[in-house]
Amino acid sequence: MFVFSVSACTPEVGSEQWCTDMKEKRKADWSANQITNFAKNFIFN
Repeated sequence: MFVFSVSACTPEVGSEQWCTDMKEKRKADWSANQITNFAKNFIFN
């Protein structure tokens, strides 16, 4: 049996890769949690 974990492919929230991915994503597609996390990690830090 093969089990695939999606979380292994997703960058950790707050990492540089996550920030880059968010910057490339349309702002209209950001969730409220993503907006909050982006602000915490890259605007107010």
